[in-house]
Amino acid sequence: MKRKLVYIVSLLLAGLFFFGNQVDAANTDMVDVSNHNGYMTASNFVDMRNNYGVKSVVTKISEGTYYHDYTAANNISTAQAAGLYINGYHYAKYKTEAQAIAEADYAGTLAKQDGLPVGAVLVADVEDGSQEGITRSQMDANNAAFMNQIAKYGYRSDVYTMGSWINNKFHVKDGTGWVASYPYNAAGKNWYSANNGWQWGSTYQFQGSYGNFDVSQLYTNFYTADQTAQVDPRASISNVVSVKGNDYKAYATFNSRGMANIGTNVISGSDWISASIIAVNDRPYYVIGVDTLIPQASTTFKDKLVINYRSDYGVNAYNSKGQVIKDSNQTFKGGSEWKTSDKLTNVPNIGLCYKVATDMYVPIQYAQGSGFNG
Repeated sequence: MKRKLVYIVSLLLAGLFFFGNQVDAANTDMVDVSNHNGYMTASNFVDMRNNYGVKSVVTKISEGTYYHDYTAANNISTAQAAGLYINGYHYAKYKTEAQAIAEADYAGTLAKQDGLPVGAVLVADVEDGSQEGITRSQMDANNAAFMNQIAKYGYRSDVYTMGSWINNKFHVKDGTGWVASYPYNAAGKNWYSANNGWQWGSTYQFQGSYGNFDVSQLYTNFYTADQTAQVDPRASISNVVSVKGNDYKAYATFNSRGMANIGTNVISGSDWISASIIAVNDRPYYVIGVDTLIPQASTTFKDKLVINYRSDYGVNAYNSKGQVIKDSNQTFKGGSEWKTSDKLTNVPNIGLCYKVATDMYVPIQYAQGSGFNG
């Protein structure tokens, strides 16, 4: 699958969804990504973290001794910016111990270049059809050789494989291993609970991201340990807006009078820096160019307010009389996300605001896309 095209140089999206996790099957503790998912943004990962309970990301680093995943460095940095544990995986092609060592050297070197932190896991993805005829003892030796060599680069390691291969093509001890097996309905199931994790789906969709994803339920802290997950509080300040993802649609832009522009439609799935938010017929529009506006309703922020402030601070909300609501800055922290309407309210002495609750309003200058830079 392919993600949206990125039309800007600086992408540092962030957002929290106030309504809590949405888990409709097994837990979405970990998600793995690769070039098939494109360049992931910090906003994608923050959404996964706050709306779905994702704790860890595993991004593809390499394959064999000939392929380097071009999205790895980006995915590592954006996952870290979102405060997630980041790990990597190497698609194994090895058939001998010497080949396993060579592939480990290749993967370890590229992981270092891509910025995978010391202490992260660099997994051997062992499932290639070319390894079918190798004896179990040989595969055990190959996997051990790969993991021992990876340790020299400062990484921990594990083996990922499909359920039909575990303890059949090679041994996977209890307390180790990451196993893929997809039931028709994963709700309430705890398959392979003796291992580190169970990948239970490959077509999971996150509302804040485009396309399908592999998701896993974790049983240990192996993929969330020995590395520091930190969020720079300034990372929640962003003015990037994303047009709704739709393979077959482009969205119209408008001028400040609310009239559609000609020849300036924006491609679905694209990202834009917004200089400010203005009201056209009381509706919020992002200014993405000279007299070029995109309705908020045409973006992934439809009916949402993301507080554009440092994550370690908050902003005040006001009532309809323009009076500050006591201690509201403790609630409306930077990066938090709130349900709102597609209509702005002009609050006396405050100006245009988003309504976030009964008689509670937040000024538009504190919304992502407002142009606020801290």
